[in-house]
Amino acid sequence: MGFGVLGVFLGLLLEVSTHGPHTVPRTSWKHHDLGLMEFSEPGIFNYSTLLLSEEKAALYVGAREAIFELSMTNVTIRNNKVQWTVAETPMNMCALKGKSKERDCLNYIRVLQVVDDERLYVCGTYAFQPQCDHLNLGDFSLAGRIEDGRGKCSFDPSQSFTTVMVDGDLYSGTAYNFLGSEPIISRYSQSRSLLRTQYSTSWLNEPSFVFADVIRGGKSRADGDDDKIYYFFTEVSVEYEFFGKLLIPRVARVCKGDLGGERTLQKKWTSFLKAKLVCSMPELNFVFNVVQDIFTLKGAEWKDTVFYGVFTSQWGNVGLSAVCAYNVSAVEEVFSKGKYMQKATVEQSHTKWVRYNGVTPSPRPGACINNLMRRQNINSSLHLPDKTLQFVRDHPLLEDPVLPIGNKPRLITKDVNYTQIVVERVEALDGNTYDIIFTGTDKGMLHKSVLFEGEVHIVEEMQLLKSDEPIKNLLLSSETRSMYAGSDSGVVQSPTAFCSRYTSCQDCVLARDPYCAWDPKSRTCISIFDAPSQQRRRLVQSLRGDADRCPSVASLSQKDFQRVAAKPGSSAVLPCLLKSNLAQVTWRLNGSDLTEASRFHFIGENGLLIYSVAPEEQGYYECWSVEWVPAAGKNFSFLLAGYVLTLDLPVRTVPRGTNGSSSPNSPEAGSEAAAEASSSSSSLSSGGSSALPSFSSSSTKLHTVEAREAEVRLLPPLLKDQAWGLHAHGAFLLFCLALGPGDIHIHWLLDGRHLDTPVVEFRQQLGRAEVLVSSWVREGPPMKDARYQCVAEGKTGSDTSEVNVHLPIRDENIPSRDLNQWRSALTEHEQLIKRWEKALESCDGNTAL
Repeated sequence: MGFGVLGVFLGLLLEVSTHGPHTVPRTSWKHHDLGLMEFSEPGIFNYSTLLLSEEKAALYVGAREAIFELSMTNVTIRNNKVQWTVAETPMNMCALKGKSKERDCLNYIRVLQVVDDERLYVCGTYAFQPQCDHLNLGDFSLAGRIEDGRGKCSFDPSQSFTTVMVDGDLYSGTAYNFLGSEPIISRYSQSRSLLRTQYSTSWLNEPSFVFADVIRGGKSRADGDDDKIYYFFTEVSVEYEFFGKLLIPRVARVCKGDLGGERTLQKKWTSFLKAKLVCSMPELNFVFNVVQDIFTLKGAEWKDTVFYGVFTSQWGNVGLSAVCAYNVSAVEEVFSKGKYMQKATVEQSHTKWVRYNGVTPSPRPGACINNLMRRQNINSSLHLPDKTLQFVRDHPLLEDPVLPIGNKPRLITKDVNYTQIVVERVEALDGNTYDIIFTGTDKGMLHKSVLFEGEVHIVEEMQLLKSDEPIKNLLLSSETRSMYAGSDSGVVQSPTAFCSRYTSCQDCVLARDPYCAWDPKSRTCISIFDAPSQQRRRLVQSLRGDADRCPSVASLSQKDFQRVAAKPGSSAVLPCLLKSNLAQVTWRLNGSDLTEASRFHFIGENGLLIYSVAPEEQGYYECWSVEWVPAAGKNFSFLLAGYVLTLDLPVRTVPRGTNGSSSPNSPEAGSEAAAEASSSSSSLSSGGSSALPSFSSSSTKLHTVEAREAEVRLLPPLLKDQAWGLHAHGAFLLFCLALGPGDIHIHWLLDGRHLDTPVVEFRQQLGRAEVLVSSWVREGPPMKDARYQCVAEGKTGSDTSEVNVHLPIRDENIPSRDLNQWRSALTEHEQLIKRWEKALESCDGNTAL
């Protein structure tokens, strides 16, 4: 049975990874291009606890053994700092328990909560002996009244936990002991006694807490219901048996007015209930079962609140992340009307918990005190009957799951692990409001997405952090229009939009960013929040991405194309950078589309490479961006770059003692031929296979040059006993040059047999009796070691050069497909040809090279 379940599960993983979504950001910004504001101090790390105070225009940062107050408008400005270090005795005690003095036995500030206008409540791990204190904002100093931090702050700095301050009471979800084996959801109050969960796997089973928040609504609700605190976490499933620990995302709820029970559940929650959060791909029956972070998007009324969450799978090799959204009314529906579960009594059952079908006590177990209960003289949890309390103690789990809006994720991405989320609701120029989703990743990237008519569009990704490290905290300020990201290395402040980086109306509109619009008057892309109301009417914005709304602009004329001259047989690079990851590049030569099937053309990510320039390659080259926009239902094309390619013909040298013509077989003629073929030679480059092959070439001689008749001879190879590779769409390229009489031809052998692959050949007349022949073969990724031979044959003889292709062990450090590598290779090629020219010029007609 276990093997069957495992087989089905692995098959599902394979299907998800193969047929999963391929959502990609439209635009990517590098860290060094953005000019972000950053803060860090030498010797201080783990800037992962952030608290934003827009009233005081301050960002409070909890780091390792330090608390900072930074300017909210510019985080590079430090207003205040206080250090909170560990004394020697507790540090030594921590080390005696097997913890690292340098890493574990320090004070990681993990709680920053507002008490009132003058104080913050702060807690730190304090060498695995958590402590709490008050921070006076007036002089930015610790009060020195140390409190026990157990149950308020984690012991372990790497352990997940959550806290929220509600009306002066601290609600937390963390571990209560040194080992982290006793999870607890608790409330600490100055006026009321401690309230906590019962220590039972039925209540909490190895939870990983990520978020807690209060949803108020008691005063505005007709039923007189209480304010509620929601906890979000992932725990090990108690209801299913699995071959390993199966994780389940949960939402739990407690009531703010809960006082515990009179006899049953004394000083324990009487309102604790939990339910399963569902975030899945219904079409593949795949579930995202680990919640990483939650953001509360609050509306005008409590029922308008939406919880946004980022989820991943516990099986990380799937490489998928999802964003799901939940209406608070749907969550409340489950807690107020959902069926309870109870432990199964049947032995050997794979389901450990089943639905409870008996009679439910009244009042409803786990419900908050409301007007109906008050009419029954139940004014607090202390008045609840024991039958209700015993039932909720034994049945904290609900069967009904909390389903996301639309029964599907708002966003799914592949090969990305989301760690943090914030959401802002923005009104665009069309008068509609849109949810803008910001998600931080474990590689220091920030994705910005917009939800439009039920579909999500990833506007851009920004590299917030210099290094590939996780974003551990993410905050947003609508006042400063800024994002604040905390990580182990520092704090980064970023604007919510980079409108000015879009330099054309088409690019601005195709971005589909609700923050941005095109101003035809200034011809710039601007933030709509920076535009006066009277100016907004002339701005161009389309959340559908309809770039046809842009004013017509004269396109680049051919007289303004950049001129490029190249020698016959040489290579030419025409740069062209796409601004959109969703666009495709199209090249046109004299009005006709080019493809890689065209002779000697390689269309790369950053431009066009022409391997060997011939007369027919001359003309007008145009690089077009073609972008399909599903919301608009059409393609949008615009010209990115234009070039005029011409041949730079060499000047012939007339030798002394002649009547103005040189012998085709003289050294001068050979030098001239080499000059015309500069930047071309026998060469090989690798394709985009996952493991780059290494190459070794046999040495090749240029035979004696006879005065009377041209002889077949292969030019020296570009690559000789060296390994070098370049991505080329999963293929590698072999090319070979030969000089000889007019009847010379080239054929290829693979491991001694004629090659079936189509061969491209180009011939160029050099003088009256000699031709330069270049031959090209394009091969797929090698499956094994192979020997390729280039054989040049003519009536005066033949010559052979061979290249051995070796497939080494997989190398993860594969170079990217970048034209800079082509340029460096061609530079080396030029140098080799020049050395060959000089050597040929120094020879007479009877000397072998």
